[in-house]
Amino acid sequence: MNPKPTLRALAAAACALPLASLAQTASQIPQLEHVVVTPSRIAQLEKETLGDVTVIDSKELEQAGQSSLAEVLSRHHGIEMYNSGGPQTATGVFLRGTNANQTLVLVDGLRINGSTTGSVNWNAIDPANIDRVEIVRGAASSLYGSDAIGGVINIITKKSGADRPLSAYANLGLGSYNTFKSSLGLSGASSGWDYALATSLADSGGYSVTSYPGRTDNDGYTQHTLSASLGYKWRPGHHLGITAYNGYTRGDTDAYFATPEPALAITRQEAYSLTSTDDITDFWQSVLRFGFTRDAGDNRDPDSSSTFGSLQRMYTWQNNLKLSSGQQVSLVLERREERTLGSQPYLTEQRNTNAAGLIYRGNFGAHHVQASVRNDNISGYGNQTTGGLAYDFDISDQWRIGVAGNTGFKAPTFADLYYPLSAPYYDYKGNPDLKPEKSRNVEASLRYQTETTKLAAVVYQNKIRDLVSTYVCQSYAGGWCVLGRPENVNEATIRGLTLTAEQRFGATTVRANADFVNPKDDSNGNQLARRARQVYRLNADHRINQWVLGGEYMFVGKRYDDGANKNSLGGYGLLNLTASYDFTKNVAVQVRWNNVLNKEYSNALYNAPYGYNTAGSNVFVNLAVRM
Repeated sequence: MNPKPTLRALAAAACALPLASLAQTASQIPQLEHVVVTPSRIAQLEKETLGDVTVIDSKELEQAGQSSLAEVLSRHHGIEMYNSGGPQTATGVFLRGTNANQTLVLVDGLRINGSTTGSVNWNAIDPANIDRVEIVRGAASSLYGSDAIGGVINIITKKSGADRPLSAYANLGLGSYNTFKSSLGLSGASSGWDYALATSLADSGGYSVTSYPGRTDNDGYTQHTLSASLGYKWRPGHHLGITAYNGYTRGDTDAYFATPEPALAITRQEAYSLTSTDDITDFWQSVLRFGFTRDAGDNRDPDSSSTFGSLQRMYTWQNNLKLSSGQQVSLVLERREERTLGSQPYLTEQRNTNAAGLIYRGNFGAHHVQASVRNDNISGYGNQTTGGLAYDFDISDQWRIGVAGNTGFKAPTFADLYYPLSAPYYDYKGNPDLKPEKSRNVEASLRYQTETTKLAAVVYQNKIRDLVSTYVCQSYAGGWCVLGRPENVNEATIRGLTLTAEQRFGATTVRANADFVNPKDDSNGNQLARRARQVYRLNADHRINQWVLGGEYMFVGKRYDDGANKNSLGGYGLLNLTASYDFTKNVAVQVRWNNVLNKEYSNALYNAPYGYNTAGSNVFVNLAVRM
C-alpha cells in the first residue's frame, strides 16, 4: 500500500523546500469570527454559543486532499471514526463515545440519518462541495428531536452570501492508488438574486478492503456530487430559497465469509429544500421550510443482491421572536414523514412524527442562558419529551465558566421494529415492542480566550438507558440459536474530559487537544466497541511568504471490535504533513501526505483476526484556481 515513488518525492520536496528559504515570515491575517446556526437554530457568533461547539471551515475542507469527510471530522476533539476498508465503504462516526447511529447528521439543516438502519451515507458526501461543518456535542433532542443523543453534525454546502460579483473556483488533483479528484463551482449575488453551483468527481483504483487471505485485490471507487442553491430577496426582509444536494458512490468491496468476489456497493444521498424567510415585523421572523431527503444503497455480489433506503419529508415552521435586545424565543413546529425503500418489505413501512419545540436565549451582562423543551409525537410510540438548560458566566473578558444539562432520545429503526421473519435471515425478526433509547447528559466547562490564545476544559457524563441490542436469542435448538430479535437490554455511562488549546505566534498556529473517555457498558463493565479511552491530537501550520507548511499528529488508544472485549484493535499514531504555495492570489498548489510513517492499523475487523485495511502512506497533489 505504498504510494508511487514520484508522488512521495514530490510531497517531500514540497514540504521541505520552504525550509531553505531565507525570506522573512509574513504576519498572520486576523481570523473572522464564525457565524453558526446549529447550536440554537438561529444565526449567532460562535463565541456567543453555549456548549461544546466546533466549526470546520472551508479552508480546512479545501485542504482535505483525498481524505474523506469522516477522516476530517476525526481530527477534531470528541470524534472518532471507522470504515470498512476505504472511503467508499460503510463508515461510522462516534461523537463523545456514543454509538454511530446516536448522532443526528444534517445536510443544510435536513436530517439524513436513514430510517431503515439509522446509518449515514458518509461515503456519498465529498468535502469539496462543503462550505463548513458545524458540530454540537452533547444531547440535543430538545432542539432537533430523535437521534441527537451524542450531538448534532450539520454539513452546510457551498452557497452565496450578500451581493457580490460572480466568482468561480476549480480544483484538479492526483494522488496515490491512482486517485483522481476534480471539482468546480460558481456563486454570486446581484439585484436580489443569489446563486451557487458546485460539483465534484473522484475516481480511485483503491487498495484491498480487507487482509483476509485470497481477497487482496485492489478495491476502487467512483464518486460524484452536485450541490446547488438559488434564492431571491423579493423585498427587504423577505427571501425565498431552494437548495439541492445529490451524492453518489460506486465502490468495490469484499463480501463477507464464503461469498466470492467481486462485490459492489452503491450508495446515494439526496437532500432538497424550499425555504421562505420573512421578517413579519421588527421583532418577528417567520421561517417556513419544506425538505425532502432520500438515502439509498445497493449491495451486489455473485450470490445475492439487495437494495435498501428511506425517504423523509420534513415540514418546518420556525418563528423567531425578539423580546428585547438580549432575549429571543423561537417556536418550532415540525412534521416528519418517513417511508422505507428497497427490495426488503417491512411489516410496517411508514411512520410520522409531529413535534413542537420552544427555545429561549437570554444575555444579561455577564450571564448567558439557553433553555429548550420539545415534544415529539411518533406514530406507534406516543410522546417523547426532551429538555435542555445551559448557563454560562463571564468571570472576566477572557474567562468563562459554564454548566449544562440536556436529554436525548433515539427512536428504533424500521429494521429494529419491523424486519419480517423471511429470507435471507430466517432466524431474525424485528421487535415492535422496542422502547426508544434515552439519555441524560450533564457537563461543565471552563474557557479562556484572547486574540491569540484559546484554552478550554470540558467534563461531561452521558447516561444512556434502554440501549437496543440488535440480536438477543429467543430460542435454541441443538445448542444453536434459531430465532433472535432486538431487545432493550443494555445501559451505558460515558464519562469524559476534553482539553483543547490553540496558540498563534505571529505566522505560526499550534493546536492541541486530548480526549479522556470511559465509554462503559453498565451491564458488564466492558468498553464500548470501537471507542478508545484516550485520543491525542497535535497540529501546527506556519506561513513563509507564499508558502504554508503544516503537520498533524494523532494517537488513538486501544479499542475492541466487539462488546465482549475479546477482539482487540491496537492503538496507533498517524503523522500527516501538508504544504501549499500561492503562485498568485488566484492560483495555488496544495500537497497532503497522509500516514507519512506508513503505519499499519485497523479501526474495524472483517473476520477476526483479519481486519479491514486502512490507507498506507499516501500523497495527494491539488491545483486550485480561484476567480
